[in-house]
Amino acid sequence: MAHLPVLIKDLALILGAAALITLFFKRIKQPVVLGYIIAGLIVGPNFKLFPTIGDVEGIKIWAEIGVVFLLFALGLEFSFKKLVKVGGSAAITGITELLCMMSLGYGMGQLLGWSSMDSMFLGGIIAISSTTIIFRAFDELGLKTKQFTGLVLGVLVIEDLVAILLMVLLSTVAVSKQFEGTQMFLSIGKLLFFLCLWFLMGIFLLPTFFKKVQKWLSSETLLVVSLALCLGMVVLADQVGFSAALGAFIMGSILAETTQAHKIEHLVTSVKDLFGAIFFVSVGMLINPSILVEYALPVFLLTMAVIFGKVIFVTTGALLAGRPLKQAVQAGSSMSQIGEFSFIIATLGVSLNVTSSYLYPIAVGVSVITTFTTPYMIKLSEPLYHFLVKVLPKKWITALEKYSSSSQIIESESNWKRLLRFYIQIIILNGVIMIALTLLIAYFLQPFLMKFITEPIYVKIACALIGLIAMAPFIWALTVKKMSKSAYAALWLDRKYSHGPLVMLEIARNAIAVILVGFLLRQLFDFWIAVGATLVVMLVIGILFRQRLQSFYQRLEDRFLQNLHEKELLEQNKTQSHLSPWDAHLTHYRISPHASYIGKTLEELQWREQYGINVAFIERGNKVMFAPARTEKIFPFDNIGVIGTDQQMLEFGKIMVPYAEEADTEKELVELEKIVVDEHTRLKGLTIRESGIREKTNGLVVGIERKGERILNPSSFTKLEWDDIVWIVGNRKKIQQLYHP
Repeated sequence: MAHLPVLIKDLALILGAAALITLFFKRIKQPVVLGYIIAGLIVGPNFKLFPTIGDVEGIKIWAEIGVVFLLFALGLEFSFKKLVKVGGSAAITGITELLCMMSLGYGMGQLLGWSSMDSMFLGGIIAISSTTIIFRAFDELGLKTKQFTGLVLGVLVIEDLVAILLMVLLSTVAVSKQFEGTQMFLSIGKLLFFLCLWFLMGIFLLPTFFKKVQKWLSSETLLVVSLALCLGMVVLADQVGFSAALGAFIMGSILAETTQAHKIEHLVTSVKDLFGAIFFVSVGMLINPSILVEYALPVFLLTMAVIFGKVIFVTTGALLAGRPLKQAVQAGSSMSQIGEFSFIIATLGVSLNVTSSYLYPIAVGVSVITTFTTPYMIKLSEPLYHFLVKVLPKKWITALEKYSSSSQIIESESNWKRLLRFYIQIIILNGVIMIALTLLIAYFLQPFLMKFITEPIYVKIACALIGLIAMAPFIWALTVKKMSKSAYAALWLDRKYSHGPLVMLEIARNAIAVILVGFLLRQLFDFWIAVGATLVVMLVIGILFRQRLQSFYQRLEDRFLQNLHEKELLEQNKTQSHLSPWDAHLTHYRISPHASYIGKTLEELQWREQYGINVAFIERGNKVMFAPARTEKIFPFDNIGVIGTDQQMLEFGKIMVPYAEEADTEKELVELEKIVVDEHTRLKGLTIRESGIREKTNGLVVGIERKGERILNPSSFTKLEWDDIVWIVGNRKKIQQLYHP
C-alpha cells in the first residue's frame, strides 16, 4: 500500500486508545462503555494532549454504522412477544415513569431557559434507562433471580419501544419545526402501520426461509444473511421516512422470534462490539470539556433529576401497579441512570441540526455520572426501604400492603375481554395487510403496468383484479371468520344484554372490510363505480368463494402461528427432554384379587426403582392415602394412581393384572394437574401447609418446578415462590378452583 489512508490511522488510534482504557476500567470494575467515552474524549479534537484523529467525518460514518448494529443487537434481545408478556405491572410502571420523566425533562429545560426543541429532546434523553448498565449491575451483584428484577426487565422492554417511538416523533417535530397534533398522530399511525406490516411479513417469511436453507447455513453464511437482512430493512425504513436505527431495531426484533435467534445474537456480538465501540468513542469525541465546565450546574441538576426522579416515579408506578413497597423501591433504585438510547436520541438532535451544541455533552456527562452511581443506588435500595418503613405513618404502610394484596386478586378473563381481543387482533392484522396491498398496487403495480399497457382502463381493471384476488382471503377473515367460538356462544346465550353488542360488532367488522375494499377500488375508479364494484365483490366473496377462502386463509394462519411459536415450542421440547418426571401423566389401576403382589409393601415391590414410576395415592374404600409410605401394603380392590411417562407406563402395565370393571366416573376426577403461582392463585409466600391446597382440592402436592429445577415430594413447609409450577394429584375441578379463590 503506497499511501495509508487517514481513516485506517484513525481506526488504529481509536481502537488502541479504547483497548488500553477499557482494560483499566475492567480492572477497577467500571462499565466498559465509560472507558470508550473517555477514550473518545482523549483522541478527540477537543483534547490536545494526545494524538487526535484526522478524519472526523469518516469516523462519524463509522459511528452511524455502529448505531445500526447496536440497535440491531438490542432488537435481537427485545422481541415483540416480550412486550405482550410484560404484564400489567410493568406496563403501568413504565408508562407512569416515562410520562413523568419526559415532563420533568421538558420542564427543567424550560426552567434553564432552553428552547422548546432542546427541552423536548432533553425529556426523551433523561426518560430512558440503560438496559446494558442494568443487566451488568444485576449480573455482578447476583440479583438476576430476585423478584423485583422481573419488573425492571419488563419496564425496560416498554422503554425500548417508547424510545423507538420517541425517535420517530422527535424527528417529525424537528423536520416540521413545530409540535402539531395532526402531524403527530399521522406519524404515530404510520409507525404502527409499518411495525405491524413488517412484523407480519417477517414472521410469515423468515422462519420458512431459514428452514429451506438450513442445510447450507454455516456460521459464516448465517452472519452474512443476518447482516444483509438488517441493512436491507435499514434501507427500507429510510425509504418510507424512518431512521436507519429504527429499521435495524425492527429487523432484530423480527429475527428474535426465529429459531436462529440465539445463534444470530452470538454471531453478531463481535460485530456489534466493534462498531459499538467506535460509536461510543465517537460519543466521547464530541464532548467539549470547556462546555462541561461552563454547564456544570445543569449537569449537576439533571443528574439529580435523573437519580431522584427515576427512584420516585418508578417507585410510584410500581406501587400503582400493586407491587409491594420493597419491590417498588428496589425497582426505582435500579433504574436511576440513562444510557445508550439517550446517546442515540442526543445524536439524532445533532444530526438533524435542531439542538444546541451544549445539549449533547451535557447528556453524556449525566450518563457518565449516573452510570457510576448505579451499583451504589441498587445497594442502597434495601436501606432506603427500611428507612421509609420507619418514617412513613403506619397506616400508610398498612394501606399500601392492603392495596398490593388486593391488586393480586385478578379475576379470570371475562368472555367479553377474550372476544374483544380476538376482534381487535383480526381487524388490525387483516386490515394492515389489505392497506399494504392497496398501497403496493397504487404506487408500484399501476405505474409498472402503465409502461407496457397503453390503455389506462385495462391497467385499472388488471390492478383491481390482482388486488381483489390477493385481498380475498383477508376479506373473508374480516367478514366471516368465527371469533372465539366458546366465548361467543356463552355470550349469545345472554339474550337480554349481549345480542345487541354482538350484532354491532359483526356490523362493525363487515363495515371495515367494505371500507378497505372501497379504498382499493377508489384508487383506480370514480366514486360510484368503486361503490358498486365493492358491493359486488363482497357478495361474490361471501357467497361463491367462502369455503375455498376459508381453507386458504386457514393455511396462511396456521403457517404464521407455527412460525410465531416455533422458537418457544423448540425450547419447550428441549426443556421437557431433560425433565423426565414432568413429561409424565397420571394413570389409574384397580388391583386384581389374583395379583401376585397382594399383601406386599411398596418397599418390597420396589416399583419406583424398577420402573421409574411413583405411586401418587392409594384409594381404599372411602379413604384416600396420598403419597403412601413405603411400608404401605397393596390389597385387593385398591385403586392406585401412578405417575410416569408413556414408556414407563408401558413397562409397568405389563405386571398389572387386568381388572375388568366398569369405570367409575367420579373416581376419574382424581388426576395430575399443574397450577402456576401467580396473581391468579395468590399462593406466593405461603408454605404448602398454609396454602390449604390439600384441604381445598382433596389432593397432594407431588412436585414443584422452580427455575429449571424439580422438587419431588416437597415438604409441607416448602414456601411457594412466584412463577412456581406446582403439580397436584387430586380432584380436577377443585384444583381448577384454586384460580378463583
